[in-house]
Amino acid sequence: MPSLPATTRGTLLRGRLCYSQFAQGYRTGLEPVLMAAAIPAKPGQNILEIGCGAGAGLLCLFQRVAGLSGTGVEQDSATAELARLNLHANGQHNTRILNASFPDGLDLPDSFDHCMANPPWHPGNSSASPTPRRDLARRLGPQTLNLWVRGSAAVLRHKGSLTLALPAALADQAMMAMLTAGFGGIMLYPFWPKAGREARIVLVQARLGVRSPSRVMPGLVLHEADGAFTTITRSVLEDAMPLPEL
Repeated sequence: MPSLPATTRGTLLRGRLCYSQFAQGYRTGLEPVLMAAAIPAKPGQNILEIGCGAGAGLLCLFQRVAGLSGTGVEQDSATAELARLNLHANGQHNTRILNASFPDGLDLPDSFDHCMANPPWHPGNSSASPTPRRDLARRLGPQTLNLWVRGSAAVLRHKGSLTLALPAALADQAMMAMLTAGFGGIMLYPFWPKAGREARIVLVQARLGVRSPSRVMPGLVLHEADGAFTTITRSVLEDAMPLPEL
């Protein structure tokens, strides 16, 4: 087991899950929790999270849907070990964490029902973070989206879903990559910071091998005018409820 940097202990889903993350470097935001609330998983299905970080997305999904099994892929070795510890601390022993770069060098079966990912958001030519682990988590390579989408298509079952949590500026690239890789039925789900504001975060979800038309969903307003979370958002972030309209 690698020697881990200092961590801080906290919780997810209003204390339902214990969750540790590194004291310095990348810190978990809302995106993996919101993404987990969108996965159309059913008990007994098999989940793959690409770039799983410390395991927040998998933990939140497993809390909402019982009886799932899963695999997380994480390139950073210390972060992968922290994900293993977080899953074990919450009694999730039916999930393996692979320390690898997806999809390079991975021999995964084509038996996943759902894939999900919250890819790095910052361009490859953006200023580097002084913390290498944070830089890895935030810097998007020129082919990262294409590689992750094509890799997902190779391991998903027919009609399996792929869900990406992204900045709105990357939605067009994600949809084009999905169409090229054989996905259809694309759904765009925006998150509005407040009513009347532009969406900065979106979910893009599609199914492998289907021909359904694309849809733009009503989405979710995250905050009230005073900055507090809306009632529906709190139910997602605190009570493990699925996103509305899904």
